[in-house]
Amino acid sequence: MRIASYNIRKAVGLDWRRDPHRIADVIAELDADIVVLQEADKRLGERPGVLPLERLQSEHGYQLAEVSPIGASHGWHGNAMLYSTSVFGAPDTERIALPGREPRGAISAFFENTDLCVVGAHLALTPSIRRKQLHTLCAYASHTEKPSIIAGDFNHWGPHLPAGPHRVVTPGLSFHSSRQIAALDRFILFPGVTEETAHVHHSLNARLASDHLPVLMDFEVESMSVC
Repeated sequence: MRIASYNIRKAVGLDWRRDPHRIADVIAELDADIVVLQEADKRLGERPGVLPLERLQSEHGYQLAEVSPIGASHGWHGNAMLYSTSVFGAPDTERIALPGREPRGAISAFFENTDLCVVGAHLALTPSIRRKQLHTLCAYASHTEKPSIIAGDFNHWGPHLPAGPHRVVTPGLSFHSSRQIAALDRFILFPGVTEETAHVHHSLNARLASDHLPVLMDFEVESMSVC
């Protein structure tokens, strides 16, 4: 199976045009079963989502996980998740409150047919708050007692993400898309999930569509007979 994480910067590219269909083109290139997104909603007003959902569903078979408490939004605190309807049924979802003064949150989706829990997050800029948020997420994933993955933009500039005993997968330098200088986008794996390969997606579309490049990971879930 394949999971992707992608900070789409509200669909505003490096040319400062908001182009949701360009984001959809990049998502299609990823060929992922699950796509975890950050900054999928505008910041003001009703915080409307920026994804072209009808096209993503009709052309590429992606459905949006239901996590938003607001009708116009596609996610929660900008965190959203797409899943392939050819692989998964509708997941059970949850919104996860994170500590800190800056409004931040995370989302989770449990896919019953694969026994897999996926958490999507976009952590704070302040290191001390970010550590508390990371601790909260790792505790949440551990307590599910399911094979789990945390995916997202961790806003951590150092080489090693302090996630305790859990396996951190760093696909590579994903920020900035015009000149890659930091590995902000990563995955954290919990027991039952095994990484096969991971990489940063460097297409021409991706280098223009957002200030982050998407990261991908192919993985296996131990409870599945076929992956």
